[in-house]
Amino acid sequence: MNQQYELEVWQQDELVVGIDEAGRGPLAGPVVVCGVILPKHYSHPVIFDSKKLSLKKRNACFQDILNDAIWIGIEIVDEQTIDQFNIYRATQMAMERLAERCQVKYVLTDAMPLLSRGLSVTSLIKGDQLSISIAAASIVAKVLRDAKMTALDKVYPAYGFAKHKGYGTKEHMLAIEQHGPLPIHRKSFEPIRSLCAFKLDI
Repeated sequence: MNQQYELEVWQQDELVVGIDEAGRGPLAGPVVVCGVILPKHYSHPVIFDSKKLSLKKRNACFQDILNDAIWIGIEIVDEQTIDQFNIYRATQMAMERLAERCQVKYVLTDAMPLLSRGLSVTSLIKGDQLSISIAAASIVAKVLRDAKMTALDKVYPAYGFAKHKGYGTKEHMLAIEQHGPLPIHRKSFEPIRSLCAFKLDI
């Protein structure tokens, strides 16, 4: 995995935090934002963009990251916060909180500029494919969010959350049509917004 951006910091005898999220696209459930600080000159043969790893490899990497990381921070962005601030700003705010909590100066994010003062922030497009720290954060965020959605599947078994994790699949859309939106659905996302507005008009 690419360490180019980390090496620039490690060579200054400093640490860097990689920050990424899971769950910005789904219609339901939270966004999970994660920050990971890896040891200087850390390498791993498999850590990469979480979406491109098999479930088995992703879970193995998750355990390695838990064992090896110097620091791991998590922020959960719930549906109410997403609806209040919009998905972009709600995610950005969570990343800013993590950047300030971890107490390191150098921050790498996956395509998200941060407004935090006093920090050196580098926002990388496809950062989870360019930075081992961001990739590690993406893996932790995805594993934790998938576990959350699987747990919600037991609370709302008619919606199939364990399978689609809240994304707008045909199965999910059909469940919404048949049973209506849930409290965990994002009311600012279409078609949930229109369905909720329709209910209010009746």
